[in-house]
Amino acid sequence: MRVTVITPPSPVITFDEAKVHLRARHDTEDDLIEMYVAAATSHIDGPDGWLGRAIGVQTLEVRLNSFACTDIRLPYPEVISVSSVKYLDSAGDEQTMAPEAYEQFGSIIAPAHGTGWPTARYSREAVRIRYQAGYEDVPEAIRAAILLMTGDLYKQRETFVTGTISSAIPMSTSVENLLAPFRVYA
Repeated sequence: MRVTVITPPSPVITFDEAKVHLRARHDTEDDLIEMYVAAATSHIDGPDGWLGRAIGVQTLEVRLNSFACTDIRLPYPEVISVSSVKYLDSAGDEQTMAPEAYEQFGSIIAPAHGTGWPTARYSREAVRIRYQAGYEDVPEAIRAAILLMTGDLYKQRETFVTGTISSAIPMSTSVENLLAPFRVYA
């Protein structure tokens, strides 16, 4: 299974929110602040993120070699809706399933009652399920964690702190504690 981001989410934290949080008074670092917000967000969001979930509303596509025997769990919740289910038939032609041919139960999709999945050609990424996932209202704890991470990047511009002992800068305990309830372990 492979998941790709088709449409990335809009920023969860606005530039103005970040600038106020950082108490930044000059415009000379605006690009740097935007980069830090994007870096903090991408570190935890989506298919490559630490949380194992979609944060901002985005379009994802899961690609499978074949249909499962029964239910298919869509990764990276919160699943909002399924846009399309496409597959290659035995002749190699792309087919699109009618929306009434499958049912969605949260992050699970299954064939409609009394039916089964169609026969798909068994080949690499023969089945493609496109769906929207993410929070329409991002929880405040996640927003706060992104602001804290942005602040850490802004204040510690190097990967090591040097003093009497050099040490790497890990994700802060505060950030981990804010994010822990939202983390998905696959």
